[in-house]
Amino acid sequence: MASITYAPGIEFVQGALAKPKKVNGHKCGDYLIGTHRTAETTNPNCTRIYLRKENAYTRTTPVGADELAARNRFKAIAQAVAARRADLSKVTADQQAFAAQKDQPNGKKTMKAYLWSVCASEIGG
Repeated sequence: MASITYAPGIEFVQGALAKPKKVNGHKCGDYLIGTHRTAETTNPNCTRIYLRKENAYTRTTPVGADELAARNRFKAIAQAVAARRADLSKVTADQQAFAAQKDQPNGKKTMKAYLWSVCASEIGG
């Protein structure tokens, strides 16, 4: 495995180091991605570089009925959450209900997660 040594003053690099070019609205080329592990370990090699090929993730199987159902359910819940956030008549009640449940053992810790659970239970499925 190759090792990376940076110039003095550069501790680490992280993120997309080289992105593919866009030609006529399409990406052409490869991604060069650098990652830096911040967790405490005994391994001193905490920086890695990956090369993601242009067409690395090409689907080989057709979309099944269960996947289409899951996509449609996700879309319906996302639309319901957006509509509920925009509905001013429900904002105060939602904030109060969220505050009441967030410290419970199975309570949702963010307002977004709370609204997703409420809208998911309304839609069912």
